Amino acid sequence: MKDDLKNATIVGGAGEIGKHVETATDKVGEMTHFPVKGGTNQAEIPAVQGTCFASGTLAGLFSGGNVEIEKDLAVKGKVVAEAFSVNQDLHVNKNILVTGDIQLVNADVAEDFDVSGAEKVLAGTVMVFGSEGALCESQQAYDKRVAGVISGAGDYKPGLVLDKQQSGGNRQSVALMGKVFCKVDADFGGIEVGDLLTTSPTPGHAMKAGDPMQAFGTVIGKALRPLKEGRAQIPILVALQ
Repeated sequence: MKDDLKNATIVGGAGEIGKHVETATDKVGEMTHFPVKGGTNQAEIPAVQGTCFASGTLAGLFSGGNVEIEKDLAVKGKVVAEAFSVNQDLHVNKNILVTGDIQLVNADVAEDFDVSGAEKVLAGTVMVFGSEGALCESQQAYDKRVAGVISGAGDYKPGLVLDKQQSGGNRQSVALMGKVFCKVDADFGGIEVGDLLTTSPTPGHAMKAGDPMQAFGTVIGKALRPLKEGRAQIPILVALQ
């Protein structure tokens, strides 16, 4: 049996359209059954090899297994899904409305900034604002120009990156809040968990803020792991103050 769906086929009750189905655009291949639920305007398609087309006469399209789409999928109406998995970039031209929680598995909230020079700065480096607005490595203690820490070091990756731009310049993600691994120098004072951290004379490194008055306006965040001496990367909680 061969059914032509180039116009419209309306099934008032339950039934089956079987063997071969041809749409307005292309053949979808051989199928043993095409069950239609009575009174629901919904069809279940077990397998589709080519193009599948559904107009307003078909309210729902369901598959009993996985649906794989090798080319573009254009949807003019709503997309409603109990579970949704995307393995590549997802581009959305309009708003996304969420009634539940948004759960991100990564750690910090970062923002992309222009960075001075052509070379990439190592993740974990403490950054300050330069005179031209671009960021550069910190070079002095208690620097009020402190901006944040280059994101992505250690086990922590940015959970959210703001101001992503297609640019030919040197732009990098800087952690503004949340957990991030940061380069620290404990030779200016041993670091304990909970200590406030500020910029140090060691380029790109933080140190313990030993002077509370001088630290005001220069704090990067709080240490989440101790370091008695030397230089290392430790996790910190970024909280600019």
